[in-house]
Amino acid sequence: MASFTLVATALFRAGISQFRVITKPESLFHSRPTPLSFTAKTKKSGGYRLISMAAQPKESPANNPGLQATPDEATKGYFMQQTMFRIKDPKVSLDFYSRVLGMSLLKRLDFPEMKFSLYFLGYEDPATAPSNSVDRTVWTFAQKATIELTHNWGTESDPEFKGYHNGNSEPRGFGHIGITVDDTHKACERFERLGVEFVKKPDDGKMKGIAFIKDPDGYWIEIFDLKTIGNVTAGAA
Repeated sequence: MASFTLVATALFRAGISQFRVITKPESLFHSRPTPLSFTAKTKKSGGYRLISMAAQPKESPANNPGLQATPDEATKGYFMQQTMFRIKDPKVSLDFYSRVLGMSLLKRLDFPEMKFSLYFLGYEDPATAPSNSVDRTVWTFAQKATIELTHNWGTESDPEFKGYHNGNSEPRGFGHIGITVDDTHKACERFERLGVEFVKKPDDGKMKGIAFIKDPDGYWIEIFDLKTIGNVTAGAA
């Protein structure tokens, strides 16, 4: 009855003063809750219309206008493969992503005519990559969630180069990537010993248990673990 009272109150506040409750007969005899439906009379129409009060997951299309319930068959096989960052100095960035974050260099591509190089990093084992260079490129592009570091030659030694926009100052855009770790606090203690710059430590701010660090070019990286992320986001779930 408590849930019914809450629903009735919500309908009344929405300007719906007359409604009929429709329940399945078995709900009167079984303890398992049965979704309720209402036929409500509105001031505008003067007639009754069906309002379903069945619980809908937040992720359902009904709660997310524009969401396609069933992906187009043409997209079958698509997957998230890479996120690209422009970097100033590959020596510094490769050190950070390999030594600090534990990623491996999966493939490097150089384009002399256009004077830039691409470094693909991720958590796959490079020992499983093909020995043939072309085959290794194909293998790399078959891996999920890689980082593509783009180095335009010369930026590392150009005193006039000001760096790249990280998306977290005006005008804001790109925000961050996220890395899952075994233990957020232990990982951040290690990051601190390694001199990593923090945006937010685990115990700072309102969202306890997650952290944000910066890579050498100032891009933000969220750090979290699976033991605490559920509790951290419980109120929003």
